[in-house]
Amino acid sequence: MKHAVYGIAQTRHQAESIVDHLKAAGFSNNEISVLLPDTDGTRDFAHEQNTKLPEGAATGGAAGMGAGAIIGWLAGIGSLAIPGVGPFIAAGPILAALGGAAVGGAAGGLIGGLVGMGIPEYEAKLYDGKIRSGNVLISVHTENSDQVHAAKEVFKNGNAEDIHSTGEPNPPK
Repeated sequence: MKHAVYGIAQTRHQAESIVDHLKAAGFSNNEISVLLPDTDGTRDFAHEQNTKLPEGAATGGAAGMGAGAIIGWLAGIGSLAIPGVGPFIAAGPILAALGGAAVGGAAGGLIGGLVGMGIPEYEAKLYDGKIRSGNVLISVHTENSDQVHAAKEVFKNGNAEDIHSTGEPNPPK
């Protein structure tokens, strides 16, 4: 079973530093995800208020400019709007995972999307509140306990808050 490690950065600068250290620790852009509120207006590049995942992914270049160089390095950066929650910038595997919430207006919005990623509901509610207040959620998908430990150390050294890890369900065969 794969695991994921999650943490909250209070600022974009702190988030970029943590992502940079995760890269240095050997994690690839396909293993790191970032989710932050879109406060810089990159939603203006979206085609409509309820951005569809492919359209959100197409705005990746514009979102990358607003998100910063290190976050812009991550795979699949784009903007999406979750009905009832607002516009976000997402990068990495979290973009695809939350895309359904953006497209379908899933019940629970962001919380539902996070729970769907395997985050326990009480932690998803905690992260929802932190993200809505301007913090940045960073997650790292890991293969083994050594990587879980390494990711947690990077989060701790970067002064991240609310660091948790969880097992990810195995993909269906």
